[in-house]
Amino acid sequence: MKVHLTNLLQNYGNRVTDQEIYRDHLHISELADQYDYESVGCVEHHFDPGYSMCPDNTMFLSYLAARTSRIKLATTAVILPWNDPLRVIEKISLLDTLSNGRVVFGIGRGLARREFETFGIEMGTSRERFDEAAEMVLRGLEEGYAENDGQFYKQKRASIHPAPMSTFKGRTMGVAMSPDSAVAVGKLGIAMMAFIQGPMREMHMPMIEQYRQAHRETFGTEAPAPKLIDLTYCHRDTDEARRVAEEVVANYYMTCVEHYEFGGKHFESTSGYASYAAAKEAIDTMGLDAVVDTYVNAQIWGTPEQMIEKYKERREIVGEFDPIMVFQYGGLTGKQALESFELFSNEVLPELRKL
Repeated sequence: MKVHLTNLLQNYGNRVTDQEIYRDHLHISELADQYDYESVGCVEHHFDPGYSMCPDNTMFLSYLAARTSRIKLATTAVILPWNDPLRVIEKISLLDTLSNGRVVFGIGRGLARREFETFGIEMGTSRERFDEAAEMVLRGLEEGYAENDGQFYKQKRASIHPAPMSTFKGRTMGVAMSPDSAVAVGKLGIAMMAFIQGPMREMHMPMIEQYRQAHRETFGTEAPAPKLIDLTYCHRDTDEARRVAEEVVANYYMTCVEHYEFGGKHFESTSGYASYAAAKEAIDTMGLDAVVDTYVNAQIWGTPEQMIEKYKERREIVGEFDPIMVFQYGGLTGKQALESFELFSNEVLPELRKL
């Protein structure tokens, strides 16, 4: 089992300066290299620091490329509809050169209406934009030039320099949080990546199976192991672990409700997003408190021993998968996050590698 971590760069409640949040995240990211994590990653989000604030994850990772020596550098993810595909190819190829081939390239299509609107992009076109851009970008990274004549992206042939160092096959992944995204990722032949939202068996396994089936039908082989992202908190005391997790994980989920407007009706009428209307239905049916509690208990946190057992239980359900840890979120930063990271890295990480 390969263990990764990623950064959300959330300034929860805007309690401190943005710069302090970055200092905390960069510190743990550099330590991850010393603990020999498989990769360190960073999301892409805009215009809402209380939720997440990294407008260019390739720039964030380029800093870490110079500060680390072994760890892989992952975009989790570049949101293709918000970026020019030619520039994406250039940036990823440049980052790979700067890091001596350590890039893991993650892509996604985006979910927040506010981000699409601020960029002036019609959210209802995101599926078509993603599908077209993904093929163009993945092709460009293999061939060393960008070229496209599609509905959204017209690009005359342009060579990429610095040229891609080597193939990105086997080191590319895509966010899949809806059934159509799971199928799209499977058809691209890349690894599925998902942020855990609820019960593994009931909520996530149907999409994982759709991803696996799409890959199998397209390529005739078994799909790469999915990469599953959890909000993490590790503490030696069971009661303290639960107390902190119930606070900070709930804090984070409420920022998701606000940022993505999960209580709104726009998903129903936005092409490609009908499945997200289930979030509003769950809130209306179960009540917000129950939905938050479900989300909190779906994440993996606890004492080292409890976390190891939870990962074993998940593997029984999913089969092979790679965990991606999030250590800072919902007001959990600074010394408290660092202590959780170090305890996990010293006592849980070695055991997960044995699985």
